[in-house]
Amino acid sequence: MDFLLEIGTEELPARFVEPALNQLEELGREMLTENRIGFEGIETYGTPRRLALYIVKIEESQADLVEEVKGPPWRAAFDEAGRPTKAAHGFARSQGVSVADLVVQETPAGEYVFARKRIPGRPTREVLREQLPRLITGLSFPKPMRWGDRELKFARPIRWLLSLLGEEVVDFALDDLKPGRITHGVRFFAEGPIVIPRPQEYLEKMRCAFVIADQAARKKMIWEGAQAEAARAGGKVLPNEELLEEITHLVEYPTPLCGSFSPRFLRLPPEAIITPMQEHQRYFPVWNEQGSLLPKFVFFCNGPVRDPDLVREGNEKVLRARLQDAEFFYEEDLKTPLAARVEKLKSIVFLEGLGTIYDKAARLVALSRYLGSALKLTEKQRAAAERGAFLAKADLVTSMVYEFPELQGIMGAEYAGAGGEKKDVCQAIREHYRPRFAGDALPKTKPGAVVALADKIDNLVGCFGLGLEPTGSQDPYALRRQALGICHITLAHKFDFSLADLVAQAYQAYREAAFKASRAAVQASLGDFFRARLRNLFLDQGYSYDLVEAALGPTHDRLLAVRARLEALVDLRETPAFEALLTAYTRAANLARHAAHDNVNPGLFTEEEEQELYRAWEKIKKDVRRFVRKYDFKQALLAGALLVEPIDSFFSGVMVMVDDRALRENRLALLKDIAATLEELGDLGKIVR
Repeated sequence: MDFLLEIGTEELPARFVEPALNQLEELGREMLTENRIGFEGIETYGTPRRLALYIVKIEESQADLVEEVKGPPWRAAFDEAGRPTKAAHGFARSQGVSVADLVVQETPAGEYVFARKRIPGRPTREVLREQLPRLITGLSFPKPMRWGDRELKFARPIRWLLSLLGEEVVDFALDDLKPGRITHGVRFFAEGPIVIPRPQEYLEKMRCAFVIADQAARKKMIWEGAQAEAARAGGKVLPNEELLEEITHLVEYPTPLCGSFSPRFLRLPPEAIITPMQEHQRYFPVWNEQGSLLPKFVFFCNGPVRDPDLVREGNEKVLRARLQDAEFFYEEDLKTPLAARVEKLKSIVFLEGLGTIYDKAARLVALSRYLGSALKLTEKQRAAAERGAFLAKADLVTSMVYEFPELQGIMGAEYAGAGGEKKDVCQAIREHYRPRFAGDALPKTKPGAVVALADKIDNLVGCFGLGLEPTGSQDPYALRRQALGICHITLAHKFDFSLADLVAQAYQAYREAAFKASRAAVQASLGDFFRARLRNLFLDQGYSYDLVEAALGPTHDRLLAVRARLEALVDLRETPAFEALLTAYTRAANLARHAAHDNVNPGLFTEEEEQELYRAWEKIKKDVRRFVRKYDFKQALLAGALLVEPIDSFFSGVMVMVDDRALRENRLALLKDIAATLEELGDLGKIVR
């Protein structure tokens, strides 16, 4: 038989539903496992007004529990003839078993008597009656609430409970709520309460009550409905997983309709139209095959629509008002050139202790100038980056961005273009917030990438300087995302710069900031912070942990070098040359740790083998260093592998740890020089062989 629990609520926030369903499944599995109740599978269903747990083929009772209780030592429980003593009889009686049921087992303390008891499993119905209240109250939400005079906390008020084991109601107490077999459909369309005879009829009964309880089926209906409506309007909708997910948890019975707006609004930047549609109204924009926005949109109603024209008109009216606002803001903003707004940034505090946004703009210009020089950009690219940095934050004081904060950077680019700024400057402004979230597009242009790096490193250094480092899961300033953004941008554009130097430049740009940490401390903390981000980035890309650690080992100051080391290690790992290199390195490194220095004096060599190793090493060292300077770590690793034969000869013919101190230290110095140079290719000791 199957079991069904439905928690009926007032409308849940869309962002609460999916996490609650994940918790419900996890807690349901834990409840069944801990109580020894077998089952075939678990499903969860959710809508804005219900969370449901469906257990497939649940066992009718718990599995029996075999329990062993430790008693007295064997020598105390039985005499020499093997007859039970009073101790054995007393222990058996206390445990409710016969003496014949006692068993002897070996323990660390010797042989002891154990009572083996079989506790029959209880009926599943009884167990569920006890456990379901704990299951429901075990669900956690970002903002739980109480209602009325109840002590129960939940995301929204619970209005009904449905609890069916087969055809029988499983009764339990949760405040003054009593479960039954009654549920409810979509308001105004489902006639009265819905009776569920048994769990297997749940989904179909709900469908008849205009509720698609299965969120996966509902999501599919929404996407297919949006595509169909857009096609009828002569266009298409583009995939938007976030919007699709939100609409899925906003409606129980999705009914698509297509609305329109005046073509005059198409003169606005597309983002100024799309943002009110998606972020505020949860509409799908409609595009033509050429990628241009059409004056159409697809929206979803909850339940059947009796008068589509009336509903369509209402939604068009709401969107029209928002677009009229956007139109007004756009026209008003265009009256003032973007560059003239920079001065107004003096009135906006960036972060307490870090000055104003105007101060930040000045720092972005300085950092962009530094990066442009360090990265050897062209004069045109440098000029675009510096101008873009100067204007990047100016749209924060526009009416459009004040109303629609999601458009920061985007509107700045539009206003800059309208004011006659060059295209590459506008693009730098548009791109400098990227990536805004995981999977977001990176800046495509070098000026845009430079301003993005400047903006993010300025935020990181400012927060770390004030001691506002992320702790645990707390990261209110999204510093992890910004550091990861720097990694992605740097690697994608193949920017080669010193991270420590960039941090130093950003620290110096703050000048009078009331930092709690010194520059060296901020550099060290951010170095560790970036190391963790790089590790996660490469592990997410599928690289093995030991090679990632090896690549990060020597230094991660130049991100391109780290990636080049990692790719070389991956390419050569399965080759004989790589095994030879690890052998040579390991033999040298094992003794090199005893060396006091790495200053080798060839005049102290007394054996032919050490002279041969030194001569071979002098050539190999030059090759390794030359390849490392070019980030050609593959060739550097292959060059290092040539050491294996002279190393073998050295250890076969030379005693390193001799009594003569000068000879010993000179030989150790040679090995230390070899090990230290090879470690520039990676922390080879971290590699699993």
